Amino acid sequence: MRDLFDDTAEQNLTEGAPLAARMRPRTLDEFVGQGDAVGPGTVLRTAIEIDALSSLILYGPAGTGKTSLARVIAGMTEAHVVELSAVDAGVKEVRLVIEQARERLKMTGRRTLLFIDEIHRFNKSQQDALLHAVEDRLVVLIGATTENPFFEVNTPLISRSRIVEFTPLTDDDIRAILERALQEPGRGLGGSVSLTPEALDAIVTRAGGDARSALTTLELSAQIASAAAIERAPGEVPVVTPDEVARATAVRAVPYDKGGDAHYDVISAFIKSMRGSDPDAAVYWLARMVAGGEDPKFIARRMLIFASEDVGMADPGALSVAAAAFKAAESVGWPEARINLAHAAIYLALAPKSNAAYVAIDEALRDIREGRAERVPDHLRNRHRPGADLYPPYLYPHDHPGARVEQQYLPDGLIGRRYYRPAAGPGEQEEP
Repeated sequence: MRDLFDDTAEQNLTEGAPLAARMRPRTLDEFVGQGDAVGPGTVLRTAIEIDALSSLILYGPAGTGKTSLARVIAGMTEAHVVELSAVDAGVKEVRLVIEQARERLKMTGRRTLLFIDEIHRFNKSQQDALLHAVEDRLVVLIGATTENPFFEVNTPLISRSRIVEFTPLTDDDIRAILERALQEPGRGLGGSVSLTPEALDAIVTRAGGDARSALTTLELSAQIASAAAIERAPGEVPVVTPDEVARATAVRAVPYDKGGDAHYDVISAFIKSMRGSDPDAAVYWLARMVAGGEDPKFIARRMLIFASEDVGMADPGALSVAAAAFKAAESVGWPEARINLAHAAIYLALAPKSNAAYVAIDEALRDIREGRAERVPDHLRNRHRPGADLYPPYLYPHDHPGARVEQQYLPDGLIGRRYYRPAAGPGEQEEP
């Protein structure tokens, strides 16, 4: 536990601190991006400016400004600001902060603002310990998380806080941050290096909306260019080109969390691309999962479902292709399984589409759950019981032309009900 963001600590930032740390915004005017959440005229910005903040949970990808906004708030508020590490603080530390906040409010009337980074790492007991303090405003909570709080944070704590979603920064936002870092003296590079337009474009593209990643790439690229300039011509202003950017990002980290929102967003995009018959998009989203180290059996399972839900009777063979892909993923594994999965994904994307089977089973289930319990017609009942000889005769279809015979199969209360309604695809089968 420590007091957070005090002026002395900020003033003592050394030149050896990472560029991304040095370039954190100090005021709301320096804060770039998230205009919908904290732009001029928003409720949140007004609350910050008049120091009337209520508890917040800031949620979004890494490098989008969650901790930076907390630092800005800490510099503007009259409240006492404390940080707890969600990694190593327990219930004891939470209760201590709350007790100190109680005493501080009682003795001085000063509020306490509690910042918890990665609040999703707090377990249920730790989160529960905060509930009454947040509800009674003994502390104003600012929690930051990259995980969906509706999955990772206790519902009672969510109900006592405002959820603010941060989105990846736009390319223009990243450019503005990079250009400030290039030119600003002291905290930034102060014009000590220059950047070609192509290099700037490369950093922006590789950042993927993550300001921390962009600044880290800029700093490393500048170091590489500076070292080369010293060898080549001492005193020359180093120029960062796409070559230095490529060397600085030899292994590119693609945002993908196998248990969080990116996991669900990417698999959703994958399914919807196949449903929309776009093989190129399907392969792209598949590649995102492959690069992120997703379980190949998870991808194959989703294609197994898709083969019946979205292709169905329009191409009954699609299920066999998906089943073969699952078996291949199970037997082969990475990296070769990527080829099997791509084969199946392209096949499923190009296949004719029908959701008739999916609709049929769901409608039948709805009738069962919402309707009355229908009785099996006597002529369809099992005949291995006493009194079965009194049942009406069952007509054996194989004794009739085409192995079909007209007789009632649905219960009395559902006579005429249609569940399977064939689509127009070539593989759909109409009743004769």
